[in-house]
Amino acid sequence: MRKLQTGFTLIEAVMVIAITGIIAAVVAVFIQAPVQGYFDSARRAELTDIADTAVRRISRDVHLALPNSVRLATPQVMEFLQTRTGGRYRVDGGDPLNFAQANPADTTFDVLGPAVTMATGDQIVIFNLGIPGADAYAGNNRRAYNGAVGAVTNIAITPAALPFPLNSPGRRFQVVDTPVTYICDVAAGTLTRFWGYAITAAQANPPVGGNNALLARNVSACNFTYTPGITARSGLVSMQLAITQNNETVSLYHAVHVSNAP
Repeated sequence: MRKLQTGFTLIEAVMVIAITGIIAAVVAVFIQAPVQGYFDSARRAELTDIADTAVRRISRDVHLALPNSVRLATPQVMEFLQTRTGGRYRVDGGDPLNFAQANPADTTFDVLGPAVTMATGDQIVIFNLGIPGADAYAGNNRRAYNGAVGAVTNIAITPAALPFPLNSPGRRFQVVDTPVTYICDVAAGTLTRFWGYAITAAQANPPVGGNNALLARNVSACNFTYTPGITARSGLVSMQLAITQNNETVSLYHAVHVSNAP
């Protein structure tokens, strides 16, 4: 007897392939939008995270800015002196800080209150108003620390031809280490932080020497503004940052209050 053979014919196989292709095409049309939406959402989240991380880093630095030290070379270049610590100085008894013109070579003074932790390269600034005669960038109210490293209760400073110009009403001194500069290069699409370079009277763009680190790429717009404030005891730094990638742009605006009470 002849055995019957079962299976698919060529026509049936072609029909199955064609029907499967049609179903796959229909499914692809329906899932294309959700999949594209997912990738768009993920890209926006990534861009937002990059911009948010950058402005938060700038905000943390600006909060530590020396009073009246924020300055702009252009709306894309901001510099300030960053304070590391500070304290109050003695004006009578013990070893006071002498402001008398007859004694400009005063090189030490006592710290009132807890000891202050000092490091190599620190600078002492007193009553920085950011004006001629009381400008830390010019150096007339800034002295280099030359004492021991660590916690100290007596501050040793380099001698100068003239004493500190102005006595702080609160008897406060600030300790700064190096300037910090943020530069937005929209042409290159970068936001860069510079630090560790020398303090100069004229603002350098870009700074010479020191270190730098890239904070963000794909920067399509960037702007810094600084408003000293009506009372001169506070200022406002405003930042606008836009990141663009694959025709997707995320823009952030952030404002930071700066204490300008020296």
